[in-house]
Amino acid sequence: MQHRNRLSAALLMVLLGSSGLASAAESVLFNFVRPLDSVQVALKDAVLPDLQAETNGQGEILRRVTFNPAAQPTLSLTPAQGSWDWSQQGAMSLRLQNAMDWDLTLLVRIESLDGQQLLSRVAVPAGPAQTLLVPLLATAPIAQGMRAAPPMPWRHNGQSWLVATEVSGQLDARQIKRVELSLEQPQAAQSLLLGRFGSQSEAPLAAVYADLIDAYGQSTRRDWPGKIASDAQLKTEAAREQQQVQGWLKQRPAQDRFGGWQTSQPFEASGFFRTEQREGQWYLVTPEGNPFFSLGVNAVTPHQSQTYVTGRESMFRQLPKPGEPLAAFYGEADSRSDNAANRGRGYAQGQWYDFYAANRARSYGQADLPAWRSSALQRLQAWGFNTLGGWSEGVFSGEDRIPYTISLSIQGDFATIDSGNAWWGGVPDPFDPRFAMAVERAVAITARDHREDPWLLGFFADNEVAWAAPGGEPQARYALAYATLRLTTDVPAKRVFLKQLRDKYRNHEGLSKAWGIELRAWELMEDPGFQAPLPSAEFPAIEKDLQRFLRTYADTYFKTIADSLEWHAPNHLLLGGRFAVSTPEAVAACAQYCDVLSFNLYTREPEHGYDFAVLKELNKPVLISEFHFGSRDRGPFWGGVVEVYKEEERGPAYAQFLEKAARQPLIVGAHWFQYLDQPASGRLLDGENGHLGLVAITDRPWQGFVEQVRKANLQLPNWLKAPPAAPMPGHSAAQ
Repeated sequence: MQHRNRLSAALLMVLLGSSGLASAAESVLFNFVRPLDSVQVALKDAVLPDLQAETNGQGEILRRVTFNPAAQPTLSLTPAQGSWDWSQQGAMSLRLQNAMDWDLTLLVRIESLDGQQLLSRVAVPAGPAQTLLVPLLATAPIAQGMRAAPPMPWRHNGQSWLVATEVSGQLDARQIKRVELSLEQPQAAQSLLLGRFGSQSEAPLAAVYADLIDAYGQSTRRDWPGKIASDAQLKTEAAREQQQVQGWLKQRPAQDRFGGWQTSQPFEASGFFRTEQREGQWYLVTPEGNPFFSLGVNAVTPHQSQTYVTGRESMFRQLPKPGEPLAAFYGEADSRSDNAANRGRGYAQGQWYDFYAANRARSYGQADLPAWRSSALQRLQAWGFNTLGGWSEGVFSGEDRIPYTISLSIQGDFATIDSGNAWWGGVPDPFDPRFAMAVERAVAITARDHREDPWLLGFFADNEVAWAAPGGEPQARYALAYATLRLTTDVPAKRVFLKQLRDKYRNHEGLSKAWGIELRAWELMEDPGFQAPLPSAEFPAIEKDLQRFLRTYADTYFKTIADSLEWHAPNHLLLGGRFAVSTPEAVAACAQYCDVLSFNLYTREPEHGYDFAVLKELNKPVLISEFHFGSRDRGPFWGGVVEVYKEEERGPAYAQFLEKAARQPLIVGAHWFQYLDQPASGRLLDGENGHLGLVAITDRPWQGFVEQVRKANLQLPNWLKAPPAAPMPGHSAAQ
């Protein structure tokens, strides 16, 4: 205590110096450098050396706390008496600095007297001190209409703020009794430097999402090479890129008109795309009979770059005023839905703006579709791609042709089942007669204008159907079966499941014995909410029955689609279901009824995403229908499903993935997701805002990335196994 009292007025000025100045709206309760008895500090598996302060690189004095290796080392702050009333404030505030050379994830828990609590995980980067703000209400970026929040820390009004943008739970802000700071399972001692602790007004929180997007749709929070600052720069770079594209087009390797690899050992030409296996290697074959590895890009379209502005106009620095030329790119939409993809989302309806179309108009004087198609096609071919993946613009007409795919959109009033992973909606009930009608309608309409088109690679059977729930536990693996049994018998799938069990066990006593349950009557299984037991070694029949139902379910689903396609478009391939989450039963059924298995594999290498030994047993060609590598250092705030540290790592990651795919005998193609970056402020569909594209929102390609992508694509023939000679008539390929 005597040592504390000797802190001089000069030292106090240092504590509140320019780098650590308390804002006018900040209420300071406690300072770790000069602690007072009004706040009690408790430690669990952590060390706070008494009165050991240190000066950081900016001249600010802070105090070190070290979290020791343990399950959850914790520092707790509580009022010496009563509780804290923060009801007039917006956030908890804490001056802190990461004392390590790497990022730390800090777990912050704020609890009120009634036991309610808020929880937030905050990434604290290595570097200078900053002020951590944890909002006193639950919040998330999706509530602001976007998947990922702007980067933190962030400088505002001369200070560095680290705002927790994801907070869960609820709280009585009038009676705060405890704040806890902890690390989860550190493997070695980790240290933070701490200063002022208290509460803060809502002003910095409100500013987090304000003035976020510039006139070109770019983030205002960062700069990067090639960031657009003027219309003149847009035009200059567009002209320069066009020269580069024309030069690259002249260097394209010899191919047939469909992009097939011309070889001395061609296949039989059928006039349409097909598959063939030779000596264990699967190939796609062009209509002219040449091997074809599908190098595709998803979402090659100018129509997915709109972002909502209604209700969040302050997010945008400069939007066109009514009557101005660029005001032509406003529109209206409503993206609200019950899907998990939109759960908790704010700003999902109203007026939108299309920065991508506006930037094309700035660059070329127009934003018409024919000009866009010509530009996109030339780019794709110059970069070594040969296929339009899912969700792409329709057929490139006239001379502008490139092999393309179609995703069947099966919609109707048929029953669906929520497996617990209904990101895009429930799983269609294939036993509902209305499902077969919806399939017939979708296939007939879709195939009508494409059945004789040799450029069509094939049809995808929907996208990312939720065959299971997330996780590897039995509840997730068999989620669709369990969910079916919980429904009423009005649902056709439940009636099918119950019939399977009745046919096998005859009576409820037989089922009770096989499943290890006490079922007093069959009718009890018909009631909603019936909970089947988990699989166990003691009662193996449980798992066998679940698996049998799932296989019947998937068989019916894929057979319904395959039969309809065989009738309406017999010359074209059925490219599988674009699996994201799957079960062995669904994959096996897909292999039986589809020409190709397709997977959306968001992994570093293809074989990290699925067991290819299992796929080898199924002996069907595999198409990777989606993959990508994103980062957060070029505008949009989400790094994608597979994130790399920086832009310069995306190209090598692409090349490694493609080489691994080409060297896998089952894989016949890989489709990048996607052509364009998503809007930094969130796309209309679900608020995704990832830096995933080959091309920025400004219509400028990411130059370093596309150069590396092109190099990898042109290297593909060196990685592929050249097709052997065709077998003699009357002999198998194995012979």
